[in-house]
Amino acid sequence: MSLFTDRKWLAPALVAGAAVVAFLAFGVFGVRTLFIDDEVSEAAPVFASEGADEAMTDDAAMEDEALAEGEEAMEDSGPGTAAAGSFVDGAHPTAGSAVVLTDGGTQRVLRLEEDFATDNGPDLNVYLASSADGFGDDYVDLGDLKGNIGSQNYDIPTDVDLSVYDTVVIWCVRFGVGFGSAELA
Repeated sequence: MSLFTDRKWLAPALVAGAAVVAFLAFGVFGVRTLFIDDEVSEAAPVFASEGADEAMTDDAAMEDEALAEGEEAMEDSGPGTAAAGSFVDGAHPTAGSAVVLTDGGTQRVLRLEEDFATDNGPDLNVYLASSADGFGDDYVDLGDLKGNIGSQNYDIPTDVDLSVYDTVVIWCVRFGVGFGSAELA
């Protein structure tokens, strides 16, 4: 009997082949993310300067009063929104809004609001770029996308110029495509 005439090996070979294909599809290429949403719901950031006054004792408040007189310029700007934009579709449907929150000083946080939603995918990152596409190596990587649905926060480094890096891009590193983008204004 020849190996090819005795077909007892065919069924196990097909099962093994199917297992390899399933592993590649789900494990390596992240096809599972097409079927599973990662929903997050982070609270809005609380800047260190916001709650500091409430937590101070009377003695600490008096000591800091002298320092605060020299910092009135920073207090004038106060916490708030520095920029905002709405997402538009890229290679995948993407919706919602992106907001840059600031403490009025150097702290800035990019917040994807609760209405944010995009398709899930493998290896998605949040970039600040100078344009939605064709940014090459000129971008700032804020980290992995925490979830494809819901509100989430990303710290913006203090040396990032938002007049240059004025577009938020949800970028799939594995396949090199932008899922969606929001121009900040």
